[in-house]
Amino acid sequence: MRRRLDLRVDFAFKALFGTHGNESILAAFLNAALRLPDNQKITEVTLLDPQFNKENTEDKKSILDVHAQLEDGSRVNVEIQVNNKHDMEKRTLYYWSRMYTSQMKEGMDYGELCRTITINIVDFRYLSHTPGYHSIFQLYETEEKFLLTDTLEIHFMELLKLLIKWRRGEVNPRENQLVRWLLLLEASEDEEITQVLEEIAMQEDQTLKKAIDEWERVSQDPEVLLAYEARRKALLDEKSALKRAEKQGEIIGEERGKKKAIMKVALSMIQKGMDNETIAELTELTQEEIEQLRRQ
Repeated sequence: MRRRLDLRVDFAFKALFGTHGNESILAAFLNAALRLPDNQKITEVTLLDPQFNKENTEDKKSILDVHAQLEDGSRVNVEIQVNNKHDMEKRTLYYWSRMYTSQMKEGMDYGELCRTITINIVDFRYLSHTPGYHSIFQLYETEEKFLLTDTLEIHFMELLKLLIKWRRGEVNPRENQLVRWLLLLEASEDEEITQVLEEIAMQEDQTLKKAIDEWERVSQDPEVLLAYEARRKALLDEKSALKRAEKQGEIIGEERGKKKAIMKVALSMIQKGMDNETIAELTELTQEEIEQLRRQ
């Protein structure tokens, strides 16, 4: 199997879906993601430079998002994340709001603001409420469930859940174009997926064939490879740092739990009339900590 870029790395994803000349690839993905009927299919997209999100160091990383405008003026931002920073909801709403308000120009009427869509593709378990791999959120009335406006639309696509369904035979890329495009993101590490997608591309999907050919081309470009490896290393370093932080948090949590249990025992000793010296000797608490317990 030829070595190809891992499309879950945001740099590689943008090289394929967010590069001028590849607009037809992005349009095909968006048609599948947005579940558009045949008479509303996207035929043209305009790639935009996401100037709305470069104000701080964290925001500048989002330059690797794919930001586009559709024929009807709708704005779409596609982001792929391999590391769970436990902030997706807030980040998503923040970037959605920035993208929405960035449309506003002097003298412009609010009614001219266009539908704004964010698509988050994640390579980790995210929404525990559902086994589904594609979740769509909009603004609905809480009791009667009617839609207030379609201006806000947020998608989450979970690759791990999709892979589970693929291995169980519950999804078929020949029948579902979104499955097709999302499996492509996993294909660098799965020869079976690659083979199935290449067959579909040759037999029935010219845009997928173009995507696979372009993927092959950029995977052999020395300059692209250099930048890709640097970004991949940065993501691996970020993953390691997140794991260390989680482990440290677990250790701190365990220590706090032990401390709480000791405090409970010491409080029981106080209630039984034991003196501070004995309590300190048995629990290793300081005199000050014991006095604080006595004052409770």
